[in-house]
Amino acid sequence: MRRAARVAMALAAAAAGPVLVRRLWNWGATPAERCRALPGDALVPAPRVTSTRAVRIAAPPGAIWPWLVQIGWRRAGWYSYDALERLIGAADFVDGWRSARRIVPELQRLAVGDAIRLGPEPAPAFTVAQVEPERALVLSAVDAAAGLAVSWAFVLEPHGDSTRLIARFRLAYPPALASHLMWGVSELAHLVMERRMLRGIRARAEASVWRWTREG
Repeated sequence: MRRAARVAMALAAAAAGPVLVRRLWNWGATPAERCRALPGDALVPAPRVTSTRAVRIAAPPGAIWPWLVQIGWRRAGWYSYDALERLIGAADFVDGWRSARRIVPELQRLAVGDAIRLGPEPAPAFTVAQVEPERALVLSAVDAAAGLAVSWAFVLEPHGDSTRLIARFRLAYPPALASHLMWGVSELAHLVMERRMLRGIRARAEASVWRWTREG
């Protein structure tokens, strides 16, 4: 009986997964943010997968940018679920196995062409495609032989006393790789990790502004 219940729960979760992904796919983004062009879109002009997610941060762009520019493996981390990073062997960050809770001075210089890895090889690496301080950071990855192209953009837009942090992800791949199961799992993982990442950046930026205000 218990085994049957577990099987039923697994089937229910599998069935609900795509529904939850669709409902949360563009988590936090307004209709206008989802529809308009953002930096980096031209890198993947015909994506098979695209998402736009956003969060409001009670801080100016200048307080958010230092956290954003230091992301990455063997850098400040991803501000997401560090336990999952440890599980796949990718939790090697400047402060050990946890994403940094400080601004790291030596990681504040980022230029077009720099590499930002997701983890140790054979994990893929992004290349910095665009850097506009306090405005936009665009990462890209291309595997011409496999027909894969990815862009991942983070855009900061001030709104009064707060800032919108918008993440735009675009992925193109050939029809031969079109597996609903494979992409469904990868899309769900990306949704979960990126949603947590945006919240992690928000928490750090708002805490730093609070400290500055208190000390000032």
